[in-house]
Amino acid sequence: MKISIAKAHSGFTLIEVMITVVIVGILASIAYPSYTKFVAKGARGDALAGLMNVANRQEQYYLDHKTFTKNMKRLGLSVDGDGYFVVENGYYKIDATTANTNRYTIEAKANDIQKARDSECSSMTITSDGEKAPSECWSN
Repeated sequence: MKISIAKAHSGFTLIEVMITVVIVGILASIAYPSYTKFVAKGARGDALAGLMNVANRQEQYYLDHKTFTKNMKRLGLSVDGDGYFVVENGYYKIDATTANTNRYTIEAKANDIQKARDSECSSMTITSDGEKAPSECWSN
């Protein structure tokens, strides 16, 4: 007399694993662009803070010397080898593109990674008149 014993199988089938991989892939393809936008917006916030810091230092420098300066070291900022002030996260470099006795323009330029993530805000400026461009980048 034969007795058949039902053997319990445990584990996942190949179909179940493939369905899980497809679901994870779809979720990742949706989440990754949102994540990169979030990171780009955060980096942009550091650039805006850096621009305001340099603008405030320009105003203080003007009070002390009756002129503005293009030299970031004279404003008390640490600079890289090219003379740019680099923001904390390293995604933007800031420079006074023009500065004379009564006006200045300060520009933040994105590095290659940030430029690819946030192309519409790869360059942001503020002037001594308080003009901020592009305006959509300043409404963080």
